[in-house]
Amino acid sequence: MPRPCFRRKIWGIPPSFYFRPEGDFPPGEEEVVLTLDELEAIRLADLENLYQEEAAQMMGVSRPTFGRIIDSAHKKIAQALVKGKPLKIEGGPVEILEPESPHFPVGFRCRRREGPKMQKMMGFEGQSRGAGGFCVCPKCGYRKPHQAGVRCMDERCPQCGSVMVREGSYHHRIIEERKKGGE
Repeated sequence: MPRPCFRRKIWGIPPSFYFRPEGDFPPGEEEVVLTLDELEAIRLADLENLYQEEAAQMMGVSRPTFGRIIDSAHKKIAQALVKGKPLKIEGGPVEILEPESPHFPVGFRCRRREGPKMQKMMGFEGQSRGAGGFCVCPKCGYRKPHQAGVRCMDERCPQCGSVMVREGSYHHRIIEERKKGGE
């Protein structure tokens, strides 16, 4: 009997889940399905340029398992590109570790609880937010003092009703980068 598959840690979900070559395709065209853990392996190894050992540690898998995941992902992406097949991203045994995003339901584990070693690897060392600081609305920019014991993502902006994010958090930095890029 094979061992059960452990959930692989991923740090968010992609903004798009479906990619298709240009042109008309007959209905029922075979899709290539890339799992979320395979996409995360591509992100860590190819985009972030991490060694397999480091990337495997971040995903919570062994180095050989990471190697199998990345090989599978490379083959699927090559098949989609070379044969002109649609690429669909879905599923996989994953645990999403980005609780500050308004797109995720409450209850996912927070990266700040992963311990100092993981925080250092991810570049979040010493960034525990504590009781101070502000909750910020990503849409209108409204700021309010953070209330200890209440997550910013559980708060709504009184002006526009959007989910609040913690000022200086990972998600807040991404929102600010996108705003700068769109200007």
